Formats: sequence, structure tokens, C-alpha cells
Amino acid sequence: MSERTERQKRLVMELASSNGAVSGSELAERCHVTRQVVVHDIAILRAAGEPIVSTPRGYMLLPDDPKLTKKQHVLSVSHPPELVGRELEILVDYGFHIKDVIVEHPLYGELRGSLLLSSRRDVELFLQQSKSSSGTLLSQLTDGYHLHTIESASLDHLPDAIEKLRKHGIQVFD
Repeated sequence: MSERTERQKRLVMELASSNGAVSGSELAERCHVTRQVVVHDIAILRAAGEPIVSTPRGYMLLPDDPKLTKKQHVLSVSHPPELVGRELEILVDYGFHIKDVIVEHPLYGELRGSLLLSSRRDVELFLQQSKSSSGTLLSQLTDGYHLHTIESASLDHLPDAIEKLRKHGIQVFD
């Protein structure tokens, strides 16, 4: 077995045994390679079908458990950047897992960013990272208009969450 194959197996094992996201730098340190090697190996693993996702906090291996099937809904919203934290907090407070953010860019088409937020702590870490990075929120590319794929065991609380979003000045389009 090649060194690359061994390393890729180790990456999958590291992700499978973690309780959350693991940064590319941390994986590189564990495997005694550069972060760029990890990025390349992760791309190869994804192409081979490994359910690895990239989040603002690092890489995660999605569970492959049919019992974890959740109901999904795509929520279309618009708000200024200063309401992003409130929007995300409301959704996780109602028990929704926020999978991603999606915008329709006039030049590139659909742009999607993986979020994987399920708790206020996840939201807090995302907001901290967005403030400390030089990146731009995807919703700022489209004047605040964006979509979120949310999921939960039930969508029963969705009308209440939508009402609360609207009360906080966040437009929701049904």
C-alpha cells in the first residue's frame, strides 16, 4: 500500500474518531505533512465518495446512518449583515441544523457554503471566524438575499421560527 493511500486512510480514521470538525492544520500535524497535502488528499477522498465536508471550523465526516434521516427545507431569506447572528441563533434555537448557505451569483451561478451549525456555540464560533477572516459573507454578494438548507427530525416548528425571524426584521419568502 502506498504512503498516500495509508495517509488517506488515516485521515478518514482521524475524522471518524473526532467529536466535531478538525482543522486542516491539525490534520496535517497529525499526519506529518503540509496543510496543502491534506487539502489535496481530502479532495481525492471526496471524489472517491467519502462523505467529508468542509465547514468553517474544519473537516467533518458525515455519519452514514439511515436512522439519522431528517426532514429538510430550503429557507429563502434576506437581511443585512448585522442580522446574520440573530438569524442563525433563531434557527438553532428552534432545533434546526443549518446545513449551508446558498446564493445565486449573476456570473458564477449557484454558490454554496457548508455551515453545519446546530447550536449557539456553533453560531458563536462561526461569527468569530467571520469577523477574524478576510472573507465576505456569501449573502453580501447578493444584497442580503440567500437560502439555507435546514433540517430537523420534524418541520413542525418551522412556522414559529419564520414568525420569529420576521419579528426580528429578517425577510422570509415562502
